[in-house]
Amino acid sequence: MEIIEGHVERVTFHNSDNQYTVARLRVAGTGNLITIVGTLPEPAVGETLRVEGRWQDHPRFGQQLQIASADVLLPDSADGIRAYLSSGMIPGIGPKMAARLVEHFGAETLDVIENRSEQLTEVDGIGKSKAEVIRSAWKDHHSARRLMSFLRDIEVKPSFGAKLLKLYGPEAVEIIQEDPFRLIEDLPRIGFYIADAIFRFQNLPIDSDERAGACVLHLLQEDADSGHTFSPEDDLADRCRRLFDIDSGTVEYAVDRLSRGGEIVIETPEAPAGIPAVYLTSLQQAEKSIANRLGALLTVPPPDPAFDAARASERVFKQLAIALSEEQLSVLEGIFSHRVVIVTGGPGTGKTTLIRSICAVLETEGKRVLLAAPTGRAARRLAAVTRHEAATLHRMLGYLPSENRFSRNAESPLDADGVIVDEASMIDTLIMDHLLRALPASAMLILVGDAFQLPSVGAGTVLDDMIQSERIPVFRLTRIFRQAEESLIVRNAHRIRQGGTPEIPSTENGDADADFYFMEAANSDRTADVVIDLCSRSMPDHFGLDPVKDIQVLTPMHKGKAGTIHLNRRLQEALNPSPSILEKDGLALKRNDKVMHLKNNYTKEVFNGDIGTVSDIDRQTSTLIVDYEQRPVAYEFSEIDELTLAYAISIHKSQGSEYPAVVIPLVTQHFAMLQRNLLYTAVTRARRLVVLAGSRRALTLALEKDNPRHRRTGLVRKFHEIFSGMV
Repeated sequence: MEIIEGHVERVTFHNSDNQYTVARLRVAGTGNLITIVGTLPEPAVGETLRVEGRWQDHPRFGQQLQIASADVLLPDSADGIRAYLSSGMIPGIGPKMAARLVEHFGAETLDVIENRSEQLTEVDGIGKSKAEVIRSAWKDHHSARRLMSFLRDIEVKPSFGAKLLKLYGPEAVEIIQEDPFRLIEDLPRIGFYIADAIFRFQNLPIDSDERAGACVLHLLQEDADSGHTFSPEDDLADRCRRLFDIDSGTVEYAVDRLSRGGEIVIETPEAPAGIPAVYLTSLQQAEKSIANRLGALLTVPPPDPAFDAARASERVFKQLAIALSEEQLSVLEGIFSHRVVIVTGGPGTGKTTLIRSICAVLETEGKRVLLAAPTGRAARRLAAVTRHEAATLHRMLGYLPSENRFSRNAESPLDADGVIVDEASMIDTLIMDHLLRALPASAMLILVGDAFQLPSVGAGTVLDDMIQSERIPVFRLTRIFRQAEESLIVRNAHRIRQGGTPEIPSTENGDADADFYFMEAANSDRTADVVIDLCSRSMPDHFGLDPVKDIQVLTPMHKGKAGTIHLNRRLQEALNPSPSILEKDGLALKRNDKVMHLKNNYTKEVFNGDIGTVSDIDRQTSTLIVDYEQRPVAYEFSEIDELTLAYAISIHKSQGSEYPAVVIPLVTQHFAMLQRNLLYTAVTRARRLVVLAGSRRALTLALEKDNPRHRRTGLVRKFHEIFSGMV
């Protein structure tokens, strides 16, 4: 680290939303002009700064000082203060007013403006309103710096300051000091750590009830982010003790207080377990509502008990030119004999054909059918293969982002006689609750999915819980159709599902044009080299694939040489070698980069996992444009944390998508994540080509581990309670 003092000669670029700045600094003593880059709140030409940072060589812009911290050195002499205020950086103070202020207050001028602004009226030409304008302008100008300095003092990354300023404005420091734990709700996930840092900085008692309650809510949200709908009370107490030094008695009191206040719900299962389950209220109510509504739906008679198989088969053939198999026709009959059903099956078993057939039967009877999927990618894919309009669940249910609610509900239900949801394994607890609330009592609900796929990103294992309850009718498609069976991708997917070793063709025996390969590599370093070569040279040359648009690397983990972080950096260098145009928080972006959106943004209509290409980066407007399938979407630089490079993505992020070709690195260093259903999910994302790269040992480990991490949910128990009460 190096410390340099100097005055700002030019501000080349500044984004007021995230305070990212590029400026030229004239170094004191030497007069040298250097470039400083990083978080610098409200820079002003003429200000004197003390900057601490590290030198780095940028491939395009040369040597720069990367800012770790920066402090404004305010002048302490009358002449210096006069020059500082004369620069025009404070609205309401020009050169003449600056001269009058300094003449009256001398070296105390800045202290008067900041701390005794009522005295400004002593100067000719300044009344009460003018004094307030000056005081307010001074505070606004320095609030960002004060916040960044405060965050540095409490050892929190200053880059969070932009989010806090956006939330709370110039009073941010006072607001979060007065009530630190409001950050948990106002700034999910990272808010707790900032709040706790403030709490400790203020030397408040770490075992206070307020902090204990905040810790409990934080851990419950962390568990929900990991897929659990509840946490065992004893586990919460143990983690509060280990992670935050809070004794179990204080945690027990905090849990009781939160329960009485309605923020959490405690359920006590029957013996032998008997350990209280602690829920965030929203998740407990959602589980209870799902069980109640499904129980009620299953008491309603089926819509068409007199299903005519021959007539249905004739309709499907006439409308779709498809002759249904005996299995498909039997399943179709079963579907129309129930109000709620689940249809599951692996690749090539005809799930899409069945969806099209259901639509054909319903529509020929004048029934209105809606198709939906949990994500935008899955909905677009469903629409393409069925040639029927399909929407995301959020869009179908009329999500209103500004109000954080759905317009479709029990009072305003969906206008449908049948609702079909594809990729149902991706439905989480909260969205299933909203779907069932909006489903008309007279409508059918058909959930279609592959039960062996990875579970939802959100909390719960709804599809699996519904199947495990043994109360919801489940129809399993098992026959692989001849055309699909010719594909090694399909055959191997089913072998993987059953724990069998995939068929690996030998290129030496004339199978060079197969659709499934294994490229052996001794270790993770060599695996990374193989992946780069496959994507940049081998697969484009041999199969005519576009290395960016057609090939997707899917990997189990983010860290390590075969993880997303390292592979993205290397693939970016190999496939888009031009210099970076924009760098923020470790992410370097260029035009033509492949990027992925990280969280649902209903205003932009871009969703978690959507992949696009950077088409433009405009520093003048602080805007970046991403092209999503010929639909340009603009991001302000402050929103770039919603993006990441997508040359390589996690297998979890690939759910609901299909790609022409996938490359799957498998290394033993990913042992913790190697699971049979993870590998199965990755393989079934490919349409034309799968290449596994790595060690045979890692492949064997993945096939042997058929015990995916268990998610804690109470839905099956609630199903049993509801259905037992109906007997």
